[in-house]
Amino acid sequence: MSDEGASYGEQLLDASRRNNVDLLNTVFENLGESPEKIADLINNARDPLGDTALHLCCQYGSWEVLDAILDQDGIEIDPQNTKDLDTPLHVIVRYAQEEPEHGTFMARNLIEVGADPRIRNKDGEKPIDLIHSDELDELTDLLQGAELAADNDRADDDEQGEDIEDDDAGDDDDADDAEDDEEDE
Repeated sequence: MSDEGASYGEQLLDASRRNNVDLLNTVFENLGESPEKIADLINNARDPLGDTALHLCCQYGSWEVLDAILDQDGIEIDPQNTKDLDTPLHVIVRYAQEEPEHGTFMARNLIEVGADPRIRNKDGEKPIDLIHSDELDELTDLLQGAELAADNDRADDDEQGEDIEDDDAGDDDDADDAEDDEEDE
């Protein structure tokens, strides 16, 4: 056993389990407040089940630590754990079964920073598929709206790609027309 104590990754995961913002800030300070080092630690630290700090915050309802983590640049919002391939959004939906208001609040914040409600776990379930309570109508509406918005964003991106291709094709035609005009002169 090492005399050095817990690694930064272990401390991050512990802070996430216990909603310990002081411990989290100490870890960030020890990393020299380096955005790259902090993001790397957040993205790569995992417990034995493959859960990240985001998963643990969602499992235990650790809002303050989750909020501090979401404020960091370069973090992966939708990591999947190794056991079930759940994202943090899957985990918060399970948490919301017991704590509907707090879970819905945390889910809203995850979605606002870009969590994708369309990702499926190993059982082929999206987060919305895990809702089994009438008390979670607000969460259901939130996830449905986020799915619709994400699908619309994808459709808009696809249309913009087609528009760019069409514009490029038009540019080639304009160039060809200019060459034809020069040849006519």
